[in-house]
Amino acid sequence: MPDDAERPAKVTEQGIGNVDLTLEINGEQHRVNQLAVNTTLLDCLRDHLHLTGSKKGCGLGHCGACTVTVDGRRITSCLALAVMQQGKQITTIEGLAHGDELHPVQAAFVKQDGFQCGYCTPGQIMSAVACIQEGHTSSDDEIREWMSGNICRCGAYPNIVAAVREVAQRSA
Repeated sequence: MPDDAERPAKVTEQGIGNVDLTLEINGEQHRVNQLAVNTTLLDCLRDHLHLTGSKKGCGLGHCGACTVTVDGRRITSCLALAVMQQGKQITTIEGLAHGDELHPVQAAFVKQDGFQCGYCTPGQIMSAVACIQEGHTSSDDEIREWMSGNICRCGAYPNIVAAVREVAQRSA
């Protein structure tokens, strides 16, 4: 009989509207108990798991501040229910760097000064990583189009595009 670490995790109902679940985030299993079934992934990350890199912006999926990847696809975590992410690989901004070594996109954002106030930066970086992986970097216009779901109120767009372009060109 497999031990608990080998068993597939399952959601179990705990009273009206609460569940226990296990989420794979940044390569690690995280157990959440007594989570309301209507809890968004963003609220689960920030309030229950204390992974606060993903930011709460508009709460409507318009600004992209809460962007994470799930199974390699970018999503706005404010619109995704945590219980629906069971069995999927979730990556947040906290999962990009390897120790003190920044992810190439993080390093490019620093080099290109792709942030001002920094509030949107985690979502911008997560979206940029996905944009590069998806291959939507053949021109600055294409980068702008595929990054258009992430809003920067400070207007650092030229530097953000430069950072994406830099990493995409190195990856090619």
